[in-house]
Amino acid sequence: MVARSRKHRPPVSASALVIGDDGKARCAWAGDDPDYRPYHDNEWGKPLHTDRALYEKVSLEGFQAGLSWITILRRRGEFRRAFANFDIATVAAFDENDVERLVVDAAIIRHRGKIEAAINNAKVTQNLIAERGDGALDALVWSFEPTKKRPRPRGFGDFVATTPESVALSKELRRLGFKFVGPTTMYALMQSAGLVDDHVEGCFSAVP
Repeated sequence: MVARSRKHRPPVSASALVIGDDGKARCAWAGDDPDYRPYHDNEWGKPLHTDRALYEKVSLEGFQAGLSWITILRRRGEFRRAFANFDIATVAAFDENDVERLVVDAAIIRHRGKIEAAINNAKVTQNLIAERGDGALDALVWSFEPTKKRPRPRGFGDFVATTPESVALSKELRRLGFKFVGPTTMYALMQSAGLVDDHVEGCFSAVP
């Protein structure tokens, strides 16, 4: 299907943007929430690099599966405490005692499968770095950056749950042994880590 030219695209849905008390137009999901707004302005859609940062992102997106992101965002500090700031080598060394410690930690999401996945993924990342060198996870994730930009969303109906790239990234990570890295979860990672820029047209954070 041939994409519509910009001049023939429908107008931006009013409900897709919100004007803050600072006069800036933002994606409506950010609203005026004290946690969401700075995350939207300073992190979401901004290019994220380093193995540690992307391991943390993979972990938190995995914990988010089936929940709202705000639930994870409001507990991110506690997740960082519980998982040693997502230091890959440290988490890779966690044992069953750590799992039992974490499943009773009410400050995080007490889901045994997700906790075990985060530890497993640290071990897989550690092995990947041992085989390919520092920056291996960073390079792997960013190798799935779309080569062609999609039209910027203009309304909630323009957002997608998966893309061919997120499906391919999910498939490769699972092949390597990662868990809780489904295509929808990986597209959320691609949005938040800046592999794609899904800020709604008119949002002040949208990259021209």
